[in-house]
Amino acid sequence: MLRTQPDIPVSTDPLGEALHLLRLTGTLYCRSELTAPWGVDLPAFEGCMMFHVVTAGSCWLEVEGDEPRLLQQGSLALVPHGTGHCIRSSQSVEAKPLFDIPVETISDRYEIMRYGGDGELTHLTCGVVRFDHVAAQQLITLLPKVVQIDTWEKDVDSWLQSTLNFIALEAKELRPGGETVMTHLADILIIQAIRSWIDSSPEANQGWLAALRDKQIGKALVAIHREPEKDWSVSSLAKEVGMSRSGFSARFTDMVGESAKRYLTQWRMQLACEQLQESIDSIALISEKLGYQSEAAFSRAFKRVFGVPPGSVRHNPTATPLAVTVKGKTVKIERDWNKWA
Repeated sequence: MLRTQPDIPVSTDPLGEALHLLRLTGTLYCRSELTAPWGVDLPAFEGCMMFHVVTAGSCWLEVEGDEPRLLQQGSLALVPHGTGHCIRSSQSVEAKPLFDIPVETISDRYEIMRYGGDGELTHLTCGVVRFDHVAAQQLITLLPKVVQIDTWEKDVDSWLQSTLNFIALEAKELRPGGETVMTHLADILIIQAIRSWIDSSPEANQGWLAALRDKQIGKALVAIHREPEKDWSVSSLAKEVGMSRSGFSARFTDMVGESAKRYLTQWRMQLACEQLQESIDSIALISEKLGYQSEAAFSRAFKRVFGVPPGSVRHNPTATPLAVTVKGKTVKIERDWNKWA
């Protein structure tokens, strides 16, 4: 009797599936050897996340609107929203603009900074990364100004150091596939930090994150995320998760902050914005892939959500998922994710 290849089980962890979509692009690393007194003023990197790992010594992290934080050996700090900030040996030291400090360029993705006086040595590994997937952007929007992890589980410290050493080795040797390896390792570092924040922060127990953890609403969200092109209705989603139509509708709106229909439209339009900028597919094909019966219906929905027609985003070199330039004027594409926090 011939054996058939078994189906790979579908994930039953909606929150884990969202974390799986935290895939990085545009990663840049800097290993710093800093001797007190020293201070570095980092500019804002819009649409990016920055992280700092202290592998020796200590430093202060200062982000506007947040209390100064002392980072010690083993600390990992994320600045999720790309906000400008300072890191320094002590709070009284003047910080020098980042791009005024010379660095040794190892590769396009990796550099080494040696800076400061003749005092205590601090080793930092810093990175600037970008998350392009819609789910990742949505999750990051919910994070605070700073995510700081100081207490790791047993043996994670050694794993963290080994991971950073592995990144440095890949950057230095520039072997085939090295950038891919570096990027995946950074994925793991950041996902570990975000997972720790989710497990310990009260803010993670409300809104969209809480909805993902709900047995039935989480299942509905995953259905929308996996198959946005499907002709979902409140009734079909309710049936998918084993609830009555009215009970599902009320619970979804209460937990997510929007109706299921509006959430589906918002999700489709965020994916559309991404595809318009990154693919060569026609607007008609994109609209079809996202479940619209006509290009006209898709265009109306896009303009209703973003305030501009889809053609304004297409092939626009100044366009990002947050803003486009139309006839010389920058138009903000506002996301509604904040209200779900």
